[in-house]
Amino acid sequence: MNPNQATPPGTLSYDQAGVNYDLIDPLKVAAQRAAAATGSNLAAHGFTEVKSSRGESAYVVDVGPFYIASIVECLGSKALVADEMHKLTGKSYYDSIAQDTIAMAINDLITVGATPLVVQAYWAAGGSDWFGDAQRSQALVEGWKRACDVCGVAWGGGETPALAGIVEAGRIDLAASCTGLVNPKERLSLGDQLAPGDAIVLLASSGIHANGLSLARKLVERLPQGYLTPLPGGSNYGEALLAPTVLYSPVTEALYKAGIVPRYCANITGHGWRKLLRHPAQLTYRIRSVPEVTPVLRFIQEQARQDDREAYSTLNMGAGFAIFVKAQDAQRTVEVAKAAGVHAIVAGSVEDGPKQLLIEPLGIRFGDDDLQLR
Repeated sequence: MNPNQATPPGTLSYDQAGVNYDLIDPLKVAAQRAAAATGSNLAAHGFTEVKSSRGESAYVVDVGPFYIASIVECLGSKALVADEMHKLTGKSYYDSIAQDTIAMAINDLITVGATPLVVQAYWAAGGSDWFGDAQRSQALVEGWKRACDVCGVAWGGGETPALAGIVEAGRIDLAASCTGLVNPKERLSLGDQLAPGDAIVLLASSGIHANGLSLARKLVERLPQGYLTPLPGGSNYGEALLAPTVLYSPVTEALYKAGIVPRYCANITGHGWRKLLRHPAQLTYRIRSVPEVTPVLRFIQEQARQDDREAYSTLNMGAGFAIFVKAQDAQRTVEVAKAAGVHAIVAGSVEDGPKQLLIEPLGIRFGDDDLQLR
């Protein structure tokens, strides 16, 4: 090797970007165990929790005629990309950022079969000055309302604290909570009927969505043109990262109207495709077809020098949501999703066997020990 030639950078993992799920997940498990002891408090009101919803993406309460589901989710660090792109382009991307925030909550809520009903906003800025930027603030409001209209939910209100000393000056921390109904009760999809022979349908993502942004931002250090690095197709890296997360509730609502009730659903966010292992049942999930990987995700994998196993354990790699349905409903599910504007494929099936995910075209196996969320 030429001694003057720079050594190519090595693999950039999610750990190196500052996110270590091995440290985070044990806290989640401990919190869930403490929270489980509070379920009995509902009895005083004549209600009961649906125990199997604990550890799922939304919490479900039985109130008699129907179930109530609820969730709270934060955006994460995607707003930092919008801030940097604003400096470079002068454009506010907070309309898209608003959709991302709502999608984080709604896409979790619908996994249990719920129809989203009400969204609440939490916008915590590092100082009052953040709200004084009229262009940015108006973009956030308009994007938030538009996403609510797409999902058919009411925006009930929210909280807009200025938290100097907690949130960095010039920054904002965004979160959303969502409440929905599972009505009729037969729409509940917690995997109770998930069985060998069921089909796995994957809904396409629009890009990175709002997970893996710590890795994506860290990668900028390796790019000579930073966020303005061009990608195939004409966009640049920053713009591609800011493509808003797909809102999947129009698909799940359309499925119900078409007479299709999913056996189970998984929102493919943090932990990447390992989320397909979320249900506690001892089943094997065999993937025979993988969706096309969006250009920005392929770019991240290549520039971070990740092998397929690392990439699919961290990023959505073209699949933002998984729906498990009876085999006879699989193709119809794809058609309903397409009619709702979301591309989908019948990717594989559920089988008897040990708890594992086999992505056959890529030779990847994830086992029970690769996802510990309960």
